[in-house]
Parts: sequence; structure tokens; C-alpha cells
Amino acid sequence: MRTGCETLTIAGGLLAAAALQSAVAQRPAPVTVGSVSARAGEAVSGFIEVPAGVDSATRIPITVVRGTASGPTLALVAGTHGSEVAPIVALQRVRRELDPERLTGTVILVHVANLPSFLGRTIYYSPVDGKNLNRVYPGRADGTVSERIAHAITREVIERADYLVDMHAGDGNESLRPYTYWNRPGVDARTDSVAREMALAWGHDHIVVDTDRPRDPAASVYTANTAHLRGKPAITTETGYLGQAAEEMIQRNVAGAFRVLRYLRMLAGEIQLVERPVWLERTEVLRSPATGIWYPLVERGHTVQAGTAIGYLTDFFGGSRVDVRAPFAGAVLYVVDTPAMNAGEPVGMVGRPSWEEPAR
Repeated sequence: MRTGCETLTIAGGLLAAAALQSAVAQRPAPVTVGSVSARAGEAVSGFIEVPAGVDSATRIPITVVRGTASGPTLALVAGTHGSEVAPIVALQRVRRELDPERLTGTVILVHVANLPSFLGRTIYYSPVDGKNLNRVYPGRADGTVSERIAHAITREVIERADYLVDMHAGDGNESLRPYTYWNRPGVDARTDSVAREMALAWGHDHIVVDTDRPRDPAASVYTANTAHLRGKPAITTETGYLGQAAEEMIQRNVAGAFRVLRYLRMLAGEIQLVERPVWLERTEVLRSPATGIWYPLVERGHTVQAGTAIGYLTDFFGGSRVDVRAPFAGAVLYVVDTPAMNAGEPVGMVGRPSWEEPAR
């Protein structure tokens, strides 16, 4: 015959076991992306394999961080262009500093989206197929390597995400001041509005209002636009310059990632939004009129007047000078700061601030 104390002890044990079972049942299920599977409270790294097709195979290094509470999924994508290195280094630090025990939801870190370009140290284009990864979305399973990478990221990352940040920087030839693209195609008001808040949360005070992206999900072209047209708010950030792992730019990428996590309430902490953003509703990428040697005359962040020469091009003998001039007054968002130049390639970008806050 059990005593009263024994009965209480057994009852307490049963209650504790029931509470433990309930807590286990409430923990989020594992998340699998590519070869990586992460259970609640884990951060696991591995690869998305991109099989060989008409050209060589490649792989995409990723980390999946699974929180201990259910919530949204945020994708942070770096290395779309292989020489944009500050975001790539930054995501290593995000992986190290992001505690899954404090996380609500899931974070997918794409450490280097374009491994052929990164290892080949190329700008803009893949050394394998000569294509720009950020111009071939949503990709093709039977395409060239850049198209197969885009297809894999669309299937494995974008389709699983609720929000996305495509993290760029000045490529190996671009001297760039930090700015963010607010993608606003006008297809879905909620998606546009949340993306606006994400742009403010990231922390850059210069924000390009981008209304010209394609509106067809089957021909979305850009990484962030692919997510956005699928109802997943997305922004593109530009943080870094000249292919350098500059410490300030690395830290700004890390800070931006954690600011967005707090905005989405995936991490506890104060939500911070840029208070006095400079909205840039008119921008223009200036392109080289010919092939030759480029000489910049301005620096990133400079303010220029309409008609200001941002640089000039010569032939290979130092003659035939051609100036490239700003089409309107504004800020130099980036300027190419290396001499090699092909006809039609970008030489810089100018953005004109809006005097009014754009519609939400």
C-alpha cells in the first residue's frame, strides 16, 4: 500500500513527464534544405548540390539555423556575384553569432550563391557560362550552370522562405556607397509594404525605389524579385566596395541582418528603422560608349550636377577621349574604379533624391 507521499511523488512524476512530452511536441519539426537538415535548436551547414548538365557541376554552401519556437523563415543570400565579398564574410559571422536557442523560426544562410565566380575571382559573370546569375531567375533545371544555380536556389531556398535579403556589394571593379533597393513592382500591396519596412530595418539611409522589375514570376530575372513575385517580401542590399573584405562593411552587413531579424520578431530586441531615409526614385546606370581604358573623376557618395563628367574613356593609346556625364543631379551610388572597360559595361550609377516620401 502506497503512502500519501509516494502517491504525490508518482503524480508529480507523471505531470513532469506529460509536461516534457508536451514541450517536445511543441518544438518545431526539422527543416531540410539541400543536404542540410536542422532540428529545433540547431545550426547545421552543408551544401545544395547542383548536378552537371551541359557544363560542370557545382554546389552552394548553406547553413540552416532552426529556432526552438515556430516562426517565419528568412533567407539571407550572399555571393550572387563572386567578387562581392563583404556579405560573404559577414554571413560567417552571422552563423557564429546567431543563437538558435533564442531564435523564433528559421534562417537559411546562402554563404556563396555563385561558387564558380567566387573561386574564379570574376566580376559580374560566371567563368563557366559567361552569364550573370542575377539575370537568369528563376532558372532552368536543364540550363547552363548559372541557370541551374538559380533553379536550385529558387526551389530549395526561395520556395521555403517567407522573407529574403539578397546581399550585394560593390564588385571587384565598383567603388560603392551603401544603399538598399526597395522592390515595389505593384503586384501585391502587402508584399510591397513589408519590403519597404525591411529596407528601413536594414539600416542604409539611401534607398532606391525600384518599380521597373519584371512582373512575370516565370521570368523574374533577379533573385529578390523572384521571391517578391511569389508573395515573399524581399530587398536587395549593397554594402561593400571594390571586392574588399573591409571591416566596416562586414559589420554593416552583420548589423543589417540582425536588424531585419528583430524587425521580423525572430529575435527579441528593439526594432530600429531608418528615421530620415533618402528615397531615390530616379536612378540611372551609366554605360561605357566603347572599349578602352576608363578614368573615373568622382568618388562614391559624391553629389554631382547634371552634365558633370563622372569619368572619361580613352583608346588603348591614350587618345580619343570620351566623357561620360551625369544625366541629372544626384548622388554617385557607385563608380567603376578600375581601368579595364568594355563597350556597354557600367561605369557608374547616379540616383536623384525625391523631395517627397514615396507612397507605401
